[in-house]
Amino acid sequence: MYDSSDEHYIDIREHTVKSITSANANRHFSAMLRDISAGEEIVVVARGKPVARITAVQAGDAARQLAKTALLKRLRSLPALGARTWKRADLYE
Repeated sequence: MYDSSDEHYIDIREHTVKSITSANANRHFSAMLRDISAGEEIVVVARGKPVARITAVQAGDAARQLAKTALLKRLRSLPALGARTWKRADLYE
């Protein structure tokens, strides 16, 4: 576990989140991931400026993936419109 002296708290959008320097995030990555998976949100700071916000994957991501799969299935079932008259090389001219 990383030292509590490595932790700082900053206010982002009206709520306080834990912040950690990029060097300490690198040193204590496994412990940081445990905190994140427990619901903690951590901001990584480099040279005194926030550079990344790390949060756990949300449960809504599964619903989004299901919606994407359903949309792609529907689109693939529709007939293609128009003919492909261009070549890949034409895109790079």
